[in-house]
Amino acid sequence: MQALVLKEYNRFSLEEVPLPAIGPADVLIRVQACGICGSDVHGMDGSTGRRIPPIIMGHEASGIIEQIGSDISEWTVGDRVTFDSTVVTRQDFYSQKGTFNLSDYRKVLGVSCGEYRQHGAFAEYVAVPQSILYRLPENLSFAQAAMTEPVSVAFHAVNLIPSEINDSAVVVGCGMIGLFVIQALRLKGCGPIIAVDLDRSHLDMALQLGADFAIKSDEGETIEKIKNLTHGRGADMAFEVVGIAPTVNLAIHAVRKGGKVGLIGNLAPHVELPLQAVVTRQLTLYGSCASAGEYPACLDMIANGRIKVDEMISAIVPLSEAASWFERLHDGEPGLMKVIVQP
Repeated sequence: MQALVLKEYNRFSLEEVPLPAIGPADVLIRVQACGICGSDVHGMDGSTGRRIPPIIMGHEASGIIEQIGSDISEWTVGDRVTFDSTVVTRQDFYSQKGTFNLSDYRKVLGVSCGEYRQHGAFAEYVAVPQSILYRLPENLSFAQAAMTEPVSVAFHAVNLIPSEINDSAVVVGCGMIGLFVIQALRLKGCGPIIAVDLDRSHLDMALQLGADFAIKSDEGETIEKIKNLTHGRGADMAFEVVGIAPTVNLAIHAVRKGGKVGLIGNLAPHVELPLQAVVTRQLTLYGSCASAGEYPACLDMIANGRIKVDEMISAIVPLSEAASWFERLHDGEPGLMKVIVQP
């Protein structure tokens, strides 16, 4: 089969590789759509350390079952499916509690780190265990279904933080995950929702998808503007969706005393934290990792239009052109959001 292989950092090769083997409880999927995630882009240049070459990346995908393992009875060849990005290879304390995203035996499709290598879906075929499969609603396209993973990441983070009706919320970073966080907050009954970003086009999209206010963070007095919109106190909660020190600090200072901060972005492995601001203002920080069971609800919400995904899809491209689109995403091309690859 053909696959896009990261041969070394910043160098892809489109090449023939062996068809993935499947076990008794696995399925072989003919990939129809796979989104380029921001983590893939940063994996390409080696900045995350979690895409060690050679690796076939790709974890936001959907397709058609091509072959099933001998132990499988509830799935058939031809079924339209998507699948979780997380593969748990054996049960442990965390997976038994339903938090399989925290399992010590968790592997992520398209990731290679020091502990494991799990090839992903930038290829004609990918093998996955039946335990992570989800059937597609009839009216859902493969490209839309490939957006389920980032939607689930946003909903997982929003659901981690207790909230009351009309709680105010700040979203720092309005890339794709941030835009889904805004939609999730709106569905949860939060308001006002304040979007913060450097990119005006991102802020315009945030307003279109449910934010009440938009603040361009390089124009100054961001915290004062947030306080003016939240009775002078600061927001009840904030979500940081970048993962660098300036935006983490902004999110922490954007909330009121006793406020809550959800940390989703993890671009930098370490950030300097304003400890006194957290302690003396009695803030609660919530780290959010991937998702854990939100796929079925997210699929339904995308299918019935309660969550908008089409607005974020900038281009649908063949596998042969994927490497050049990685470069465009890496260069931060204005207006470019989600690129879907069709192997």
